[in-house]
Amino acid sequence: MPPSSPAKPSAEKPGRTIAIGDIHGCATALAAMLEMFRPQAADTVVTLGDVIDRGPDSRGVVQQLLRLREQCRVVCILGNHEQMLLDAVEGLMPVQEWLHHGGAQALDSYGRGSGINSIDDEHVAFFRTWVDVFETPGEFFVHGNYWATRPLDRQPWRDLRWQSLHWHTPEPHRSGKTAVLGHTSNKQGRIVNLGHLVCIDTYCCGGGWLTALEPATGRVWQTQETGEGREGSLPAPTGRF
Repeated sequence: MPPSSPAKPSAEKPGRTIAIGDIHGCATALAAMLEMFRPQAADTVVTLGDVIDRGPDSRGVVQQLLRLREQCRVVCILGNHEQMLLDAVEGLMPVQEWLHHGGAQALDSYGRGSGINSIDDEHVAFFRTWVDVFETPGEFFVHGNYWATRPLDRQPWRDLRWQSLHWHTPEPHRSGKTAVLGHTSNKQGRIVNLGHLVCIDTYCCGGGWLTALEPATGRVWQTQETGEGREGSLPAPTGRF
């Protein structure tokens, strides 16, 4: 599948920009998160991809995001799990391969009566509108990884979707902007801050936390699928992943 277009910074009046890490079907954690930071009309909420699969209620997560668009601006980054679903729907990947990588739990949330055709057409159409990169004046948001020397509109889409930070930890991007991303989960539920890069996949679907970050202030919100929540601040940079 060819890469989607980058989303450009909004020219509208400024509000908060809040990024949410990999949700992976954790609808209860997402609902609790939205209650904590209460999006306002001027805000932009950026989901960093992998909102589906593995967790108990992928359909419920997508429904919440569709409703959220009525409250504020929502930018969704395309993750490798949405990519697999789209590839399965379009016949570019065997359905069983997607099911093996967490799609089985997602399909359960839609009801398996018609197999992959059980997924709401509205949801598939929604996934097709998702983007590779979103930029603000000080940050850029991607799902998995990036090439430091390439412009943000010329990033290899496979690396944006699939490359783990364990495989390659990039240098600061040529733009000078801070990267905010997910994909590489921290099993201890810890935010990784390298200064030029912040990873907020904190393993919600495995018993960790769902993390939201407001980069401009360093404010952090975290929730679990149990509904428990806590607030804090971005930890100081560590210098290594």
